[in-house]
Amino acid sequence: MKRFTCDELAELITAYLDDALDDSSRAAAEAHLACCGDCGNYLDQFRTTIRALGDQPPEKLPSGARERLMSAFRGRRRS
Repeated sequence: MKRFTCDELAELITAYLDDALDDSSRAAAEAHLACCGDCGNYLDQFRTTIRALGDQPPEKLPSGARERLMSAFRGRRRS
């Protein structure tokens, strides 16, 4: 089984939380989390942040802002 360093696990934490890792990578991540308190704390902090911010309502754009943005994107794409 692959062994992750703390830095490698930190890079994969969102994929881990999204259940987007293959089985062997997920098992390796869980093995690392089981023996590394620092990474376990990092995972807990990430989950706390997601719970706190994950259900924020989308911001409303000021009137006309969406069309100005879309126009700017279209103009940029033609360049």
